[in-house]
Amino acid sequence: MTTTIARPGQRRNSTNAAARRTASSAPSPARRAAVRAGTKRHQPSRAKPSSSRIAAVDAYIEKSQPFAKPILKRLREIVHRACPQVQEAIKWGMPSFEYKGPLAGMAGFKQHCTFGFWKDKVLRDRQGILETHERTAMGNLGCIRSLSDLPSSTALARLCKEAANLNDAGIKAPRTVRERKPIPMPPDFAKELRGKARALAYFDRLPPSHKREYLEWIVEAKKPETRAKRIATAITWLSQGKHRNWKYETKR
Repeated sequence: MTTTIARPGQRRNSTNAAARRTASSAPSPARRAAVRAGTKRHQPSRAKPSSSRIAAVDAYIEKSQPFAKPILKRLREIVHRACPQVQEAIKWGMPSFEYKGPLAGMAGFKQHCTFGFWKDKVLRDRQGILETHERTAMGNLGCIRSLSDLPSSTALARLCKEAANLNDAGIKAPRTVRERKPIPMPPDFAKELRGKARALAYFDRLPPSHKREYLEWIVEAKKPETRAKRIATAITWLSQGKHRNWKYETKR
């Protein structure tokens, strides 16, 4: 058998040729950068839930009555867990939750809290926990005075998810047009207005809807002492140039 011994010069040439082939087959820095960019460009984007808890809602809860704080915190937590992309805002002086449009809102008062959905008329309330027609308070859950008055977190979260799905689908709340009978001026309120020129002048300038808010508030009082107190309060507010729901206006 014949053995061929490579000369030193031949060995170096073979090594150099192999190195050149390896270098030519390796991608250039520019090509590697393009590949990385293309890979990133085609990776599916993942939407991260945004933390939308705002300081204004924190402050609203902290200023609420002691009984209301745990209620409002529980409602807020349920909404955020059910719809992580929900955004918070203060509207009409109360916390509002939005996701591709209005979703729900809550409020705390001196003796009760409220919570309601914007599109309550089209929600499928299988457990019958929502007040949609004959309401006992603003919103859909009636007067909430303690955590025990709330429906189960599971049931309320399900309604929050369904409300978010309605907004995803672009379904709008049906418009209900109610024919409201005119409210005659209460004689005792008219008497007090005549004695306060400034209050009377402001009341006369109010649009019909704002006048109605005052009249409804007065005639709905069930006790004479409550009615008298509301009339006195109305005179004071009108003298100051305020409409009935001035407390819920957002300060500018």
